[in-house]
Amino acid sequence: MPAVPGVAVALVGLAVLFAIASPGFLSPGNLSNILVQSVILLLLALPMTLIIMTEGLDLSMGAVLTLASLVLALIVVATQSLVLGLLGAIAVGLVFGLANGWLVAVLGIPPFVATLGTLGAAQGLALIVSDGQSVVGIPRFVRQVYSGEMAGIPTPILIGAGFYALFHVLLYHTRFGTYVCALGGNRDALTLAGVRWRPLLIAVYMLGGATAGVAALLMTARMNAGHPTAAIGMEFDAIAAVALGGTSFEKGNGWIFGTLLGVLTVGVLRNGLNLMAVPSSVQVACIGALVIFALFLDGMRSQKS
Repeated sequence: MPAVPGVAVALVGLAVLFAIASPGFLSPGNLSNILVQSVILLLLALPMTLIIMTEGLDLSMGAVLTLASLVLALIVVATQSLVLGLLGAIAVGLVFGLANGWLVAVLGIPPFVATLGTLGAAQGLALIVSDGQSVVGIPRFVRQVYSGEMAGIPTPILIGAGFYALFHVLLYHTRFGTYVCALGGNRDALTLAGVRWRPLLIAVYMLGGATAGVAALLMTARMNAGHPTAAIGMEFDAIAAVALGGTSFEKGNGWIFGTLLGVLTVGVLRNGLNLMAVPSSVQVACIGALVIFALFLDGMRSQKS
């Protein structure tokens, strides 16, 4: 497990900066809001951690989340069934995860190129199924998934905690997690051991798609609608969070807790900029700078190792 004090320093530093610039930043309500709003990004960053550990990348995740959210909204509005809507969203994620995994593992297409192609496909399908319009009329029971509480804890936080625990166990306490590390660090050893690594790599991408499908439920509930451009570009936030958290783009090194800290860092940055009424265009530039900084840190770690 790599030691990454930098992400903790960045998180605390940003929190102090925004606390000084905006007195309301440290209010209990705003801190709770940061946690709740960070859950969707966490659901993307957790599987992105595993994907990057395999020396892969998934640029389609934000577009797949958008398409899954639209499909969920359309199904729920038509059937009034949350279960069917969620299953539809997860199915969308699984299909694109399978496509990404097949392109990378079987055809040998570089992950950047493969997922850039599926990104375009997901964006196009999102515009087609929605006719470029928002899907409204979301039932109240869907909205309660995002606004509800259990034992005084917001439901999204409980969902995020559950998925964090799941990925922690999956990576550190199962054979699958051991194989994921080997996929990025020593793929030849898997082959010599008789392990079929291609199905494993496909499974990693499918896991990312399925988790994006679950995130679509929170996205739809949060926005009270399905929007054809809702999560476009969100994959870059996820990549920034993972890189900030200490997961390396080579050698199969990853840190789930670091990813959580990275997600909170991105969440604090976005929230603080919103409180300061910073224009959205500047916010995008700040996130871009954060991505570059995260990649710079990864490069420095690689040189030291």
